[in-house]
Amino acid sequence: MAVSSSSSKSIMKIAEMVMLIVMAATVVDGQSCNAQLSGLNVCGEFVVPGADRTNPSAECCNALEAVPNECLCNTFRIASRLPSRCNIPTLSCS
Repeated sequence: MAVSSSSSKSIMKIAEMVMLIVMAATVVDGQSCNAQLSGLNVCGEFVVPGADRTNPSAECCNALEAVPNECLCNTFRIASRLPSRCNIPTLSCS
């Protein structure tokens, strides 16, 4: 299913805002995960709904590999709590 350019841009902006919020709050062993997580921006074109490119580039894979596991896990934990804190329905992925 194709996504319009306007919808795609809106989705990217929302994803970027969520990542910025999550990155600001993610800390592992007293160190912020910002640098490693911001490196994942190169993966954006592979993960947005309706993306034409579904296989990540080597640059994306290298950026993902550079993120410590605990940074990723903490990011997912924080992101999963955001909907309830924003008084919106929790995410349900099938």
